Amino acid sequence: MSTDLGRALPQALGTSPGREPSFRSRFESLGLHLPAQRQTSRDLIDSCRHRVRIDLERLTGIRERRICGEGEDSYTLAVDAAFDCLEHSRHEARDLEMVVSCSITRYKGADVFSFEPPLSHAIKEAVGASQALNFDVSNACAGMLTGVAILDDFIRRGVVRCGMVVSGEKISSISQNATRAVRTILSSQLASLTVGDAGSAVILERAENGSRGIEAIEFATYAEHDQLCIGKACATAPGATMKTNPRKLHDVAIKAAVPSLAKALERCDLSLDEIDHLVPHQTSVRAIRAGQKHVQQELGAMAKNVIVNLDALGNTASTTHFVALYKQLQEGNLAPGERVVLICYASGLVVGSLIFSVDELVEGYGHDH
Repeated sequence: MSTDLGRALPQALGTSPGREPSFRSRFESLGLHLPAQRQTSRDLIDSCRHRVRIDLERLTGIRERRICGEGEDSYTLAVDAAFDCLEHSRHEARDLEMVVSCSITRYKGADVFSFEPPLSHAIKEAVGASQALNFDVSNACAGMLTGVAILDDFIRRGVVRCGMVVSGEKISSISQNATRAVRTILSSQLASLTVGDAGSAVILERAENGSRGIEAIEFATYAEHDQLCIGKACATAPGATMKTNPRKLHDVAIKAAVPSLAKALERCDLSLDEIDHLVPHQTSVRAIRAGQKHVQQELGAMAKNVIVNLDALGNTASTTHFVALYKQLQEGNLAPGERVVLICYASGLVVGSLIFSVDELVEGYGHDH
């Protein structure tokens, strides 16, 4: 969504971008859909064209990931996640005033990449939210948090009361295509072997009844580093290919993330040790631990709990934070009143931080549900 459109839409709908926001938004419900098919890191390495002497599980902490089977794609993952989100919600589809689709991949039918009509239109029609405004947003792995930031702004300004942000990532084609090229640990496509497929959705609504809801969102772009991760259509096979400089990308992203996180904390008048749960982008266990150490050194504190869910799911791109949150809700690990910070890094280079307070969201999840 362009800056001009971000200004124009609130004006067209009767609000002023210069006016102090009157409301807060909150996460009302989350939805998840995971493909049934699993692929282990060992099986993935064994499928490489060249003999590769890499213990991928030990290197990344990823034991397995989910991958789409026949008939599954970005669209079906997103739709199934959206339905699951609605099942956990007090809202019905007709209550949604806006649907934002944020996936990197936009496969709808086999390996057909859909640009127009936007995937958000197909998703809202499938779930029964025909009256909702809709648009797609592309911001690499920061896609869903970008969609949340946009919808949060519309809710805070009183333009809408309720909407959905959704993403379906059939991103495993970059992994399959990387198996033809990876030879050593220095391969530019090695990071492609960490990804997994997933669909995730979240409903935001106007926060009422004293809920603190979403307290701060901060994003920054460092375009001088745009060449550190490049994804594009694969020239020799269906799907996409991705090339990265993983070590430099990680170093730059972690350093860039600290000012974003510090600014978000300052807006909430919080220190990092007052945060109960921190959800980083799920890349690899080593990268997360190294990032955790750097942040602690720079800010002099660390959140009470750092959430890592790589073991069985891998890096699920734009859905990663809400996949992790969904699991925490199911296991009863989040409690009302706790604060959570989501930290994203994405090619571009984009970094961002979102702080929210847990509230009655927890009531719809867990073993009893």
